Amino acid sequence: MRTYRTLTAALVSAGALLAVTGCGAADMTKQASPYANAGGAKTVTLSVQSWVGAQANVAVAAYLLEHELGYRVDTVQVDEVPAWDALSQGRVDAILEDWGHPDQEQRYVKDKKTIAPGGDLGVTGHIGWYVPTYFAEKHPDITDWRNLNKYAGQMRTPESGGKGQLLDGSPSYVTNDKALVANLDLDYQVVFSGSEAAQITQIKQFAKERKPFLTYWYTPQWLFEKVPMTEVKLPAYKEGCDADPEKVACAYPHTPLQKYLNADFAKGGGRAAELLKNFHWTTEEQNEVAMMIADQKLSPEKAAEKWVKAHGATWKKWLGE
Repeated sequence: MRTYRTLTAALVSAGALLAVTGCGAADMTKQASPYANAGGAKTVTLSVQSWVGAQANVAVAAYLLEHELGYRVDTVQVDEVPAWDALSQGRVDAILEDWGHPDQEQRYVKDKKTIAPGGDLGVTGHIGWYVPTYFAEKHPDITDWRNLNKYAGQMRTPESGGKGQLLDGSPSYVTNDKALVANLDLDYQVVFSGSEAAQITQIKQFAKERKPFLTYWYTPQWLFEKVPMTEVKLPAYKEGCDADPEKVACAYPHTPLQKYLNADFAKGGGRAAELLKNFHWTTEEQNEVAMMIADQKLSPEKAAEKWVKAHGATWKKWLGE
């Protein structure tokens, strides 16, 4: 089931990632963190993906671990599948937002038992195709995929080769979009913007000019508050309809996002492990922090500090207070 996103392009600069903890960030595809699985030391290493919602999780968790529990926190940027390998090996201690990796879950959680479930994040993720609401209001039939070809001419761009453009993010995202275009016989071309940040820039520019566009996008995501978008209804998702990535002809599912911990850390990680297991917030809360980072340009640490000061009733429960 390919319901997740693999985003390799960084949303933020290295400086912003450093600001998550003040302790540095490493690329786990190239090297290991010296702080992960450090016996007896009050250290925690968190995997941080490059989309801003995942960064918001890590920013708040890191802030609380450091300022409330006195841990040193290191963050590492790693793609989703390699993150499972790193977690299994103890090179990172926790993944705070997983969009569904059944193969890795079977291998590491059920078979090897080197990774332990960390509980529900509290946020449900969903990938879909979206058009700007200002266009959907004028042309309400576009929200049915069967009518997309009718509007392909209006969606053309210099990059889409005479077809309508379906705007995606990085070429490394794991999506069903190319298969969907082919299997639904749509007159569209998938065009990759390069990253989440580049995709946001393009969407904002289209919206500023009030142009029509069709884009791969996902919830939760703060951008909906700046650029209202309406989802196009694809053929209904049914269990197993996306099992063969070449034959996919259905919508993406709604996925309750999960946390995972290294099994040894889950057992022996003390209050840090308990905090991460208890970390559970709403889509609105995640978006609040994400917007501060991506739209208001606060550092992740400052955004986390601002949120923590305003939401004590929420996070104190994570500490058992």
